[in-house]
Amino acid sequence: MKKKEFVIQDLLSKIYQNSDNQRRKLPPERQLALEYDVSRFTIRKALEKLVSIGVVEIIQGSGIWINSQARNNPLVYNSITEKRFDQMAFRMVNLHKKLPGLEEQQVFGLGADEYIWQFCRLRYVDDQKVQIETSQMPVKDFPDLNQKVIEKSIQQYVLSKGFRISHLLTSYQAVAISKEQAVLLECKKGSPAMRIINRGILEGGRVFEISDIVDINYSCTYVTPYNHDNLAYRQGTQGV
Repeated sequence: MKKKEFVIQDLLSKIYQNSDNQRRKLPPERQLALEYDVSRFTIRKALEKLVSIGVVEIIQGSGIWINSQARNNPLVYNSITEKRFDQMAFRMVNLHKKLPGLEEQQVFGLGADEYIWQFCRLRYVDDQKVQIETSQMPVKDFPDLNQKVIEKSIQQYVLSKGFRISHLLTSYQAVAISKEQAVLLECKKGSPAMRIINRGILEGGRVFEISDIVDINYSCTYVTPYNHDNLAYRQGTQGV
Protein backbone atom coordinates (compact mmCIF):
# COMPACT_ATOMS: atom_id res chain seq x y z
CA MET A 1 0.00 0.00 0.00
CA LYS A 2 1.31 3.44 -0.91
CA LYS A 3 2.19 5.73 2.00
CA LYS A 4 -0.59 8.18 1.16
CA GLU A 5 -3.20 5.42 1.08
CA PHE A 6 -1.96 4.01 4.39
CA VAL A 7 -2.24 7.46 6.01
CA ILE A 8 -5.78 7.89 4.61
CA GLN A 9 -6.95 4.49 5.87
CA ASP A 10 -5.29 4.89 9.28
CA LEU A 11 -6.69 8.38 9.83
CA LEU A 12 -10.15 7.11 8.83
CA SER A 13 -9.78 4.26 11.30
CA LYS A 14 -8.83 6.63 14.11
CA ILE A 15 -11.69 8.99 13.23
CA TYR A 16 -14.24 6.17 13.29
CA GLN A 17 -12.80 4.51 16.41
CA ASN A 18 -14.26 7.32 18.49
CA SER A 19 -18.06 7.17 18.56
CA ASP A 20 -18.88 10.37 20.44
CA ASN A 21 -20.56 13.25 18.60
CA GLN A 22 -18.34 16.01 19.97
CA ARG A 23 -16.52 18.12 17.42
CA ARG A 24 -12.89 17.02 17.37
CA LYS A 25 -9.70 17.97 15.58
CA LEU A 26 -6.88 16.04 13.99
CA PRO A 27 -3.29 16.93 14.94
CA PRO A 28 -1.68 19.63 12.77
CA GLU A 29 -0.06 18.69 9.48
CA ARG A 30 3.52 18.93 10.81
CA GLN A 31 2.74 16.59 13.73
CA LEU A 32 1.03 14.07 11.43
CA ALA A 33 4.08 14.03 9.17
CA LEU A 34 6.30 13.19 12.15
CA GLU A 35 3.92 10.52 13.48
CA TYR A 36 3.69 8.73 10.12
CA ASP A 37 7.31 9.41 9.13
CA VAL A 38 6.28 10.83 5.77
CA SER A 39 6.62 14.19 4.05
CA ARG A 40 4.20 17.02 4.68
CA PHE A 41 3.30 16.74 0.98
CA THR A 42 2.07 13.15 1.57
CA ILE A 43 0.04 14.32 4.58
CA ARG A 44 -1.38 17.20 2.55
CA LYS A 45 -2.50 14.84 -0.26
CA ALA A 46 -4.07 12.47 2.28
CA LEU A 47 -5.94 15.35 3.90
CA GLU A 48 -7.15 16.53 0.49
CA LYS A 49 -8.77 13.10 0.05
CA LEU A 50 -10.42 13.30 3.48
CA VAL A 51 -11.72 16.77 2.65
CA SER A 52 -13.05 15.66 -0.74
CA ILE A 53 -15.09 12.83 0.82
CA GLY A 54 -16.43 15.13 3.53
CA VAL A 55 -14.79 13.52 6.55
CA VAL A 56 -12.73 16.53 7.63
CA GLU A 57 -12.76 20.27 7.08
CA ILE A 58 -9.62 22.42 7.11
CA ILE A 59 -10.28 25.88 8.56
CA GLN A 60 -7.48 28.35 8.03
CA GLY A 61 -6.06 29.44 11.38
CA SER A 62 -8.24 26.96 13.29
CA GLY A 63 -7.11 23.47 12.28
CA ILE A 64 -8.30 20.20 10.79
CA TRP A 65 -11.80 19.52 12.09
CA ILE A 66 -13.56 16.14 11.92
CA ASN A 67 -17.08 16.16 10.47
CA SER A 68 -19.16 14.40 13.12
CA GLN A 69 -22.01 13.89 10.62
CA ALA A 70 -19.80 11.70 8.44
CA ARG A 71 -20.45 8.76 10.78
CA ASN A 72 -24.13 8.70 9.79
CA ASN A 73 -23.46 6.87 6.53
CA PRO A 74 -21.88 3.37 6.49
CA LEU A 75 -20.34 4.16 3.08
CA VAL A 76 -17.31 6.28 3.89
CA TYR A 77 -16.40 6.72 0.23
CA ASN A 78 -16.00 4.91 -3.04
CA SER A 79 -14.23 5.75 -6.27
CA ILE A 80 -17.20 7.88 -7.36
CA THR A 81 -18.23 9.71 -4.19
CA GLU A 82 -14.65 10.82 -3.58
CA LYS A 83 -14.84 12.89 -6.76
CA ARG A 84 -16.57 16.25 -7.14
CA PHE A 85 -19.08 16.62 -9.97
CA ASP A 86 -16.68 18.91 -11.85
CA GLN A 87 -14.23 15.97 -12.03
CA MET A 88 -16.84 13.67 -13.59
CA ALA A 89 -18.77 13.65 -16.84
CA PHE A 90 -21.29 11.40 -18.60
CA ARG A 91 -21.84 10.61 -22.28
CA MET A 92 -25.06 8.95 -23.38
CA VAL A 93 -24.57 5.91 -25.61
CA ASN A 94 -28.26 5.21 -26.29
CA LEU A 95 -31.79 5.87 -25.03
CA HIS A 96 -35.05 4.18 -26.00
CA LYS A 97 -38.46 3.13 -24.72
CA LYS A 98 -39.40 -0.51 -24.42
CA LEU A 99 -42.08 -2.71 -22.89
CA PRO A 100 -40.99 -4.25 -19.58
CA GLY A 101 -40.08 -7.88 -19.19
CA LEU A 102 -41.50 -9.92 -16.34
CA GLU A 103 -38.64 -9.04 -13.99
CA GLU A 104 -38.96 -5.32 -14.76
CA GLN A 105 -42.72 -5.48 -14.22
CA GLN A 106 -42.04 -7.06 -10.85
CA VAL A 107 -39.40 -4.51 -9.82
CA PHE A 108 -41.31 -1.39 -10.86
CA GLY A 109 -44.84 -2.67 -10.19
CA LEU A 110 -45.86 -2.06 -13.82
CA GLY A 111 -48.35 -3.64 -16.18
CA ALA A 112 -47.16 -5.43 -19.30
CA ASP A 113 -48.22 -2.46 -21.48
CA GLU A 114 -46.54 0.28 -19.42
CA TYR A 115 -43.29 1.42 -21.01
CA ILE A 116 -39.91 1.87 -19.38
CA TRP A 117 -36.91 3.88 -20.48
CA GLN A 118 -33.66 2.05 -21.03
CA PHE A 119 -30.45 3.99 -21.47
CA CYS A 120 -26.73 3.40 -21.48
CA ARG A 121 -24.13 6.00 -20.55
CA LEU A 122 -20.40 6.19 -20.00
CA ARG A 123 -18.95 7.81 -16.91
CA TYR A 124 -15.66 9.68 -17.17
CA VAL A 125 -13.52 10.52 -14.14
CA ASP A 126 -10.69 12.99 -14.71
CA ASP A 127 -11.33 12.55 -18.46
CA GLN A 128 -10.85 8.76 -18.29
CA LYS A 129 -13.62 6.27 -19.15
CA VAL A 130 -14.24 4.15 -16.06
CA GLN A 131 -17.87 2.99 -16.13
CA ILE A 132 -20.60 1.67 -18.37
CA GLU A 133 -24.02 2.13 -16.80
CA THR A 134 -27.19 0.57 -18.19
CA SER A 135 -30.39 1.73 -16.46
CA GLN A 136 -34.18 1.43 -16.60
CA MET A 137 -36.74 3.94 -15.30
CA PRO A 138 -40.57 3.96 -15.62
CA VAL A 139 -41.80 6.30 -18.36
CA LYS A 140 -44.97 7.25 -16.47
CA ASP A 141 -42.91 8.84 -13.68
CA PHE A 142 -40.26 10.38 -15.92
CA PRO A 143 -41.91 11.18 -19.28
CA ASP A 144 -39.37 13.84 -20.27
CA LEU A 145 -36.16 11.87 -19.69
CA ASN A 146 -33.67 12.95 -22.35
CA GLN A 147 -29.99 13.10 -23.26
CA LYS A 148 -29.38 16.30 -21.28
CA VAL A 149 -30.72 14.66 -18.10
CA ILE A 150 -28.80 11.42 -18.68
CA GLU A 151 -25.53 13.32 -19.03
CA LYS A 152 -26.10 14.99 -15.63
CA SER A 153 -27.16 13.65 -12.21
CA ILE A 154 -30.09 11.19 -12.36
CA GLN A 155 -30.70 11.55 -8.64
CA GLN A 156 -30.92 15.33 -8.94
CA TYR A 157 -33.40 14.88 -11.79
CA VAL A 158 -35.55 12.55 -9.67
CA LEU A 159 -35.56 15.07 -6.81
CA SER A 160 -36.51 17.89 -9.22
CA LYS A 161 -39.68 15.91 -10.03
CA GLY A 162 -40.81 16.19 -6.42
CA PHE A 163 -39.88 12.63 -5.42
CA ARG A 164 -37.99 11.90 -2.21
CA ILE A 165 -35.26 9.26 -2.40
CA SER A 166 -35.14 6.86 0.55
CA HIS A 167 -32.22 4.50 -0.09
CA LEU A 168 -30.30 2.34 -2.53
CA LEU A 169 -30.06 -1.44 -2.53
CA THR A 170 -26.66 -2.37 -3.98
CA SER A 171 -24.91 -5.64 -4.80
CA TYR A 172 -21.38 -6.25 -6.07
CA GLN A 173 -19.76 -8.94 -8.21
CA ALA A 174 -16.22 -9.23 -9.56
CA VAL A 175 -16.30 -9.69 -13.35
CA ALA A 176 -14.08 -9.59 -16.43
CA ILE A 177 -14.65 -7.04 -19.20
CA SER A 178 -16.35 -8.44 -22.30
CA LYS A 179 -15.29 -7.66 -25.87
CA GLU A 180 -18.15 -5.17 -26.33
CA GLN A 181 -17.44 -3.46 -23.01
CA ALA A 182 -13.73 -3.26 -23.83
CA VAL A 183 -14.55 -1.35 -27.03
CA LEU A 184 -16.64 1.22 -25.12
CA LEU A 185 -14.14 1.63 -22.28
CA GLU A 186 -11.08 1.45 -24.55
CA CYS A 187 -9.43 -1.21 -22.41
CA LYS A 188 -8.37 -4.84 -22.83
CA LYS A 189 -10.94 -7.62 -23.04
CA GLY A 190 -10.80 -9.67 -19.84
CA SER A 191 -9.66 -6.75 -17.68
CA PRO A 192 -10.87 -7.09 -14.07
CA ALA A 193 -13.87 -4.96 -13.15
CA MET A 194 -16.61 -4.59 -10.57
CA ARG A 195 -20.24 -5.12 -11.49
CA ILE A 196 -22.51 -2.95 -9.34
CA ILE A 197 -26.27 -3.47 -9.43
CA ASN A 198 -28.38 -0.71 -7.85
CA ARG A 199 -32.05 -0.27 -7.08
CA GLY A 200 -32.99 3.30 -6.28
CA ILE A 201 -35.93 3.36 -3.88
CA LEU A 202 -38.28 6.25 -3.10
CA GLU A 203 -39.83 7.07 0.24
CA GLY A 204 -42.85 4.77 0.40
CA GLY A 205 -40.91 1.88 -1.11
CA ARG A 206 -41.35 2.32 -4.87
CA VAL A 207 -38.34 1.65 -7.13
CA PHE A 208 -37.49 4.56 -9.43
CA GLU A 209 -34.41 3.11 -11.17
CA ILE A 210 -32.49 -0.09 -11.63
CA SER A 211 -28.95 0.23 -12.92
CA ASP A 212 -26.26 -2.24 -13.90
CA ILE A 213 -22.78 -0.71 -13.75
CA VAL A 214 -19.43 -2.11 -14.83
CA ASP A 215 -16.50 -0.19 -13.35
CA ILE A 216 -12.84 -0.80 -14.20
CA ASN A 217 -11.50 1.41 -11.40
CA TYR A 218 -13.72 0.66 -8.41
CA SER A 219 -12.72 0.88 -4.77
CA CYS A 220 -14.73 1.53 -1.62
CA THR A 221 -14.46 1.85 2.15
CA TYR A 222 -17.34 1.05 4.50
CA VAL A 223 -17.89 1.22 8.24
CA THR A 224 -19.84 -1.89 9.24
CA PRO A 225 -21.27 -2.22 12.76
CA TYR A 226 -20.52 -5.61 14.32
CA ASN A 227 -23.61 -7.77 14.19
CA HIS A 228 -23.70 -10.28 17.09
CA ASP A 229 -27.03 -11.77 16.01
CA ASN A 230 -25.81 -12.43 12.48
CA LEU A 231 -22.72 -14.25 13.75
CA ALA A 232 -24.87 -16.41 16.05
CA TYR A 233 -27.21 -17.22 13.16
CA ARG A 234 -24.35 -18.26 10.89
CA GLN A 235 -22.89 -20.46 13.63
CA GLY A 236 -26.30 -22.05 14.20
CA THR A 237 -26.27 -20.97 17.85
CA GLN A 238 -29.05 -18.39 17.74
CA GLY A 239 -31.40 -18.83 20.64
CA VAL A 240 -29.05 -21.21 22.46
